[in-house]
Amino acid sequence: MPAPEVERYQRFTTLQFSRPASRVLEIVLSNPGRLNAADADMHRDLADVWPEIDRDPQTRVVVVRGAGKAFSAGGDLDFVESVINDVQTRARAYREARDLVYNVINCSKPIISAMHGVAVGAGLAVGLLADVSIVTPDVRLIDGHTRLGVAAGDHAAIIWPLLVGMAKAKYYLLTCEPLTGEEAERLGLVSLCVPEADLVERAYEVAARLVVASPIALAHTKYALNNWLRMAGPSFDASLALEFLGFAGQDAPEGLAAVRGKRSPNFEDDPSRSAG
Repeated sequence: MPAPEVERYQRFTTLQFSRPASRVLEIVLSNPGRLNAADADMHRDLADVWPEIDRDPQTRVVVVRGAGKAFSAGGDLDFVESVINDVQTRARAYREARDLVYNVINCSKPIISAMHGVAVGAGLAVGLLADVSIVTPDVRLIDGHTRLGVAAGDHAAIIWPLLVGMAKAKYYLLTCEPLTGEEAERLGLVSLCVPEADLVERAYEVAARLVVASPIALAHTKYALNNWLRMAGPSFDASLALEFLGFAGQDAPEGLAAVRGKRSPNFEDDPSRSAG
């Protein structure tokens, strides 16, 4: 039974909620034994929780972190397989991926992410779209879409070029090369890099500063700044559609098999038949 102060969130069963301080809501991504990989239920919850937070009068600031050894290891492979093989699951996942990005952007409450271990997929989308993103030096931030054989849709097109520039965005999104926390801070992909022992405490410190600020001033500042992301909406919409078109193609099954087999993929699809 959830505590009374977070009872309104009980339907989001893959996420853990608490109140570390007054008016601060903490969300913990939790998928034990799978490094908090986003299965079908977590993917849905990460998309749907933000409008509920926006309506919550008891919440002024949100802190998001991962349980155990990681922030989130990306999409659960069984869920990815369902997206590849089932058109209804693919359509649902497409809607959720779209809603996740726009719901985070449109949530009026400041969001702070605290990332450690590994951050991939839907978890990374939340982590990088957060208003303040905090990482540890050795965290591994990875956009692995092209390795899976699909376009780097998700959050990538809407936020990476704005934060790190087009040249760096193309390099990391095309190669799937991991970024450490130190490198991510140097490039401007994240707000702060702190020692792992200080990660949660630093997130709480930032939350404490924001929770006493004017909610209207913060909400309006966030809304105005996020217009930069809204202007990139057409690029995001196109990238997401192309990503899910790729899930229906022949490269995605090979990419999934390669990830499961811990080997290099052997892609044979003809790029001349693609949208580009």
